[in-house]
Amino acid sequence: MNTAVLSESVQNSLDYTLFSWSKQKGLNPIDAVRGEGVYLYDSNGKKYIDFSSQLINVNIGHGNRKVIEAITSQLQQLQFVYPGMSTDPRGQLGKRLAEIAPGNLSKTFFTLGGAEANENAIKLARTVTGRSKIMSFYRSYHGATYAAMSAGGDPRKFAMDNAAVPNMIHVHNPYYYRCPYGSSSEKECAERTLHQIEETLKYENPESFAAFILEGQSGSSGCILYPQGFVKALHTLLQKYGILLIDDEVMSGFGRTGKMFAIEHHDVVPDIMTIAKGLTSGYLPLGGVMMTPQIAEHFNDQMLPLGLTYSAHPVACAAGVANLEVFDELNLVSNAAEKGNIVDAFAARMFEKHQSIGDWRNQGLLGCFELVKNRDSKEPITPWNAHPSQMEPTQRMLAKVRELGMFTFVR
Repeated sequence: MNTAVLSESVQNSLDYTLFSWSKQKGLNPIDAVRGEGVYLYDSNGKKYIDFSSQLINVNIGHGNRKVIEAITSQLQQLQFVYPGMSTDPRGQLGKRLAEIAPGNLSKTFFTLGGAEANENAIKLARTVTGRSKIMSFYRSYHGATYAAMSAGGDPRKFAMDNAAVPNMIHVHNPYYYRCPYGSSSEKECAERTLHQIEETLKYENPESFAAFILEGQSGSSGCILYPQGFVKALHTLLQKYGILLIDDEVMSGFGRTGKMFAIEHHDVVPDIMTIAKGLTSGYLPLGGVMMTPQIAEHFNDQMLPLGLTYSAHPVACAAGVANLEVFDELNLVSNAAEKGNIVDAFAARMFEKHQSIGDWRNQGLLGCFELVKNRDSKEPITPWNAHPSQMEPTQRMLAKVRELGMFTFVR
């Protein structure tokens, strides 16, 4: 790479900062300088379609004046107070979240982002139940802090595997396209997965499990759709053993799937729900752990053992309030459902045209193409847990997408 042609901004970023999930040598990042709606612009004026809303979080698009003005106004009044104080944005956002959340989820502990939300949800479940084990899917991602990464099954955690947080138990997803049980239908895959989950609970002692954490809809692990009725049946199974359900809506929440929260597709109210990303559409870092009154009341007479310096940051909360107002004004949730139908129709035509597309999985505007070398064998173009030497085809496709003026998310 000829570093002489790089802008000062890019060169400084390469020389003095580290980039997530990348080998650092040879990087040539987009030098982003401006965003407007669904578009990003680099320092050379090139326009990119932001096809995945960055990390599936800029749900209202770039440059929304309402949110920017709310941030500016709050900065002029009150920039920061410690989380033991109340503020108007904190109260407003907490109230609004209680209004839009599934069922009786009514109280929120605010964090800085999704990983912290899941980290604190795990602490909360363990504290409330007095149990230690957490169950989750192998093909899942819940963040990059230690407990969140240990709970997830994403292979990026393998570099730290020898120091993983203990008592995390993983089971197979009901992943019909690659069903680990050789099922002949989605219904059969769901039934066999549920059977294996209960068997695992029994082997591991169900009374030792605090919670099962799952994504409202699978995201970076492959947008794996739950078979009809699966989540409801899983919830019933967990209730049988007194195990809490933690619903990770960090990526799938705030309209992304055509419902405000993806769990609403399954007619289930979780015990705990984690949120971030679309909560502020990325304009400022903010996340949260929502819970039922029964869980919140556990701490009426004893200390809540959760705390963060920037919990309920007033400027971030002000951004969240304005962001949710934009959702209402622009009907973004129903828009995602409508646009999802258009995307599905287009994807069907793509499937007929391109033999490399093995599967298309989507709900609203959270979906993915799974690319394969051979449709019959389903051999993936890039293996799960690929070594960097196996990533060349994917990197080549990414480079072409960028050349053509698009940014999108690839795993």
